[in-house]
Amino acid sequence: MKHRIVVLGAGYAGAVTAGRLARRLHRDDVEITLVNADPEFVERVRLHQLASGQELRSRPLRDLYAGTGVRVRSAWVTAVDADRKTVDLAGEDPAGETLGYDSLVYALGSTSAGRGVPGVAEYAHNVSGKRDALRLRARLAELEPGGSVLVVGGGLTGIEAAAEFAEARPDLKVALAARGGVGDQLSDKARRHLRGAFDRLGVTVHEGVDVTRVEADGVVTGAGGRLPAQVTVWTAGFAVHPIAAATTLEVSDTGRIVVDATMRSLSHPDVYAVGDAALAEGAGGKPLRMACATASPMAWQAADALAARLTGRKVPETTIGYVTQCVSLGRRDGILQKVTPEDEATSTVLTGRAGARVKELICAGAAWSVSHPTLMLPSRRHRLAPAPAREARLTTT
Repeated sequence: MKHRIVVLGAGYAGAVTAGRLARRLHRDDVEITLVNADPEFVERVRLHQLASGQELRSRPLRDLYAGTGVRVRSAWVTAVDADRKTVDLAGEDPAGETLGYDSLVYALGSTSAGRGVPGVAEYAHNVSGKRDALRLRARLAELEPGGSVLVVGGGLTGIEAAAEFAEARPDLKVALAARGGVGDQLSDKARRHLRGAFDRLGVTVHEGVDVTRVEADGVVTGAGGRLPAQVTVWTAGFAVHPIAAATTLEVSDTGRIVVDATMRSLSHPDVYAVGDAALAEGAGGKPLRMACATASPMAWQAADALAARLTGRKVPETTIGYVTQCVSLGRRDGILQKVTPEDEATSTVLTGRAGARVKELICAGAAWSVSHPTLMLPSRRHRLAPAPAREARLTTT
């Protein structure tokens, strides 16, 4: 009887996990199913580009995994029963479908979070998904010269979105509002370059602004002020899908599945979680943040650990650390910030066109790893995992 592995979600984390499992467990007694609502792989790190009017390359999942042994299912995940080991799906069949598993990889990711601010759901746009980015794209296209766009959130997503919109539509008035400082996580040199780029692009920056309400024509701030905008884009935080919290899986207060160093659920050993949906410790004992930078390393960790356990090999355990933070400032400018393994900024920074080129190479490399799911780039942190022995029998623990 085949061991059934089900991977939920085909973002960076889920897509890489499925491909790496196919490489590690290319055998007749294993069945790998990848479930994703969108039939294509979507480069989430480029959704601000899509919203600004650019086109993204089409990558149908069935084409990507053709010949790998991975079965692709286009369906919505509506529920997970971690005790019965089943997943409920909604798709072409109006009655839905229940899918059983022996091992589950949960990678359903995150979406935009309104932090309980009134009006976010009704009036704000976001770039957390392809449909959201396309809706924003259509709305921006309706704006006439002189129209106003306000991006709320001073993190990397907000910075990239504001810069992209300002470069693509120099006829618009683009502003960025942040509760704290914009680019606080960057070094002094990187922040100076960021300010210079925003000045060049004409982006107005509002720092120390607490947005308390979003309205159809702008936002209200905690100080009783108001920032007018025809289009408000919300990038101030992300939240995981509520499916995991509705199960018996151990989750954090934010709904992320609590996992060990191998991305294995602390409460259910047959469940692994990767990407934004997982709460895992990184270097220095700090929780890994929701980011593309952690998605692939978590995927490698989970796939290698699961494959090792199923084939009776030594389970690799390594600590995931950070290397850089990359920020695009339009298509011709960028920042490559070197960080410590604990994600603290160092004095080493690459900016300008060189920073933009390196950021593009990193984004392209992430997409390449998904487009070539059974080819794995060399990874020092995973050298402990030898190739599976041909005679190894499938085991579960």
